[in-house]
Amino acid sequence: MSKLTGQQIADEGLDGWAYLLGGLQTRIHTENFATGLSVVNAIGAAAEEMNHHPDLDLRHTHVDVRLTSHDERAVTDRDIRLGRAISSIAADAGVRLESSNVSRLELALDTPAGEAIPPFWAAVLAMEHLSGPDVTDEVRDPGDVLPTVWFQASGSEEPRQRWHVDLWVDPAQVRPRINAALAAGGTLVSDAEAPSFWVLADPEGNRVCLCTWQDRD
Repeated sequence: MSKLTGQQIADEGLDGWAYLLGGLQTRIHTENFATGLSVVNAIGAAAEEMNHHPDLDLRHTHVDVRLTSHDERAVTDRDIRLGRAISSIAADAGVRLESSNVSRLELALDTPAGEAIPPFWAAVLAMEHLSGPDVTDEVRDPGDVLPTVWFQASGSEEPRQRWHVDLWVDPAQVRPRINAALAAGGTLVSDAEAPSFWVLADPEGNRVCLCTWQDRD
């Protein structure tokens, strides 16, 4: 089973789904808990039939879904097939999928002490420290609840920024997010790496990167 690139995923035309950091995500608006539970049960049956299981978060008015092939650490054809099945389940239930409000959050620590810092954060957060040729040096929650923390080499000159947020969004949501941030008093620090990511800052100078899958494969 081969990994799909961001462009290959986009070419599949899965309406209401966003490709975010190695997974497909959507929010199913069910309006009430009973409908949400019914949708979750239908998804569970489809997943069992396909032997490929999504991450589901059932809330009072919606269900969040994330699909990824854990053995590949990426999206594969299995996720596309299950995504289409879930879209059909939602349509049959008379509920809608949307991706404008789904995102994926990471925390980045800019540090000149990259080797010394990660074990501490893995210990205090009770998470796993992952490193190696196929993975960014990072601390990851095995239960996929807390945001991943990754470590970016920096200089030691003061003053310097230490933490910044990476927010992964669907490419179609970048401009609305930037416009809303600017209207709220923020600034666009850099778009030099767009469409891979844009750097924004709040009125105090704290930074966030809006990230997409584009220009990464």
